[in-house]
Amino acid sequence: MRKILVFALVCSVVFNQPLKAQYYYYNSKLYDNPIVVEIGAKFGVMNSLTDLGGKKGVGKKFIKDLNWKNAKPTYGIYALANFQDKIGLRLEASFGEVGAYDSILKSVKTTTYGRYERNLSFKSRISEIQLGLEIHPLMFLDYGDDDPPLISPYLVIGVGYFSFDPQAKLNGQWYSLQPLRTEGQGFTEYPDRSPYKLNQVNFSAGLGVRYEINSLFNARLEINHRFLSTDYLDDASQIDYIDPNLFYTYLPANRAAIAQQLFNRTGELNPNDIGYDPNLQRGNPENNDAYFTIQLKFGVTLGRQKR
Repeated sequence: MRKILVFALVCSVVFNQPLKAQYYYYNSKLYDNPIVVEIGAKFGVMNSLTDLGGKKGVGKKFIKDLNWKNAKPTYGIYALANFQDKIGLRLEASFGEVGAYDSILKSVKTTTYGRYERNLSFKSRISEIQLGLEIHPLMFLDYGDDDPPLISPYLVIGVGYFSFDPQAKLNGQWYSLQPLRTEGQGFTEYPDRSPYKLNQVNFSAGLGVRYEINSLFNARLEINHRFLSTDYLDDASQIDYIDPNLFYTYLPANRAAIAQQLFNRTGELNPNDIGYDPNLQRGNPENNDAYFTIQLKFGVTLGRQKR
């Protein structure tokens, strides 16, 4: 957040310097600098697409398996350098939470091919900083002496750096899952499974629409999807369950005891399930996880000069 505030301050100083030879008319009262700065806040919802939860039937790809009940609040701030309302380079921070749980499928459990019985769940806080590029196609048109439209749809692409920490609840207490190595990450018996990092890079693409309220304020509605290079946002990826006895080989005894209870939770629904079945499916490594935001943004424009 401190970096973003510094970015906004620098932009406002740089882009508000006298450049009268480059001004053009904004309206009858104001000049517009070729580059103006916008700073603002944003609010909305965040949701994820992972192996857990979902909708009835077999697990499907992308939004076909999206369950809107898992949407949670998100908020953030941003600073944007806007060139003639056509292209914007923005730096922003987003904060929120994602989560999913297989028990959401209880009412349709007969159709889910064991996903309900798997009984896994997670939640994770998300903190992200992102550099993005806005492109406003309508602003490239020649409007002659007419004013450009107040409503401008736009495309946005970006690259971000985010942190996450999948957790699960056991006996009223939340435990971070990454240190528990629930799928044998880092175990000699599973050489292809390395511990995943809790800070990673993502890529994003989205659509939005901007409404210019007046010369000072504008509003945006935007959906922005994050493409991840990890399948462990929910701590579930591999198809099979590992041998639970291995936890005591690689983890301290207290941590191993927790891991044994959280790596396989089918027994909580079926008391007769006293062991583990390596043939049961835990996750799906073929598709990485993802998350997205739908947000309202409110910005203040800096850099316009009185005529």
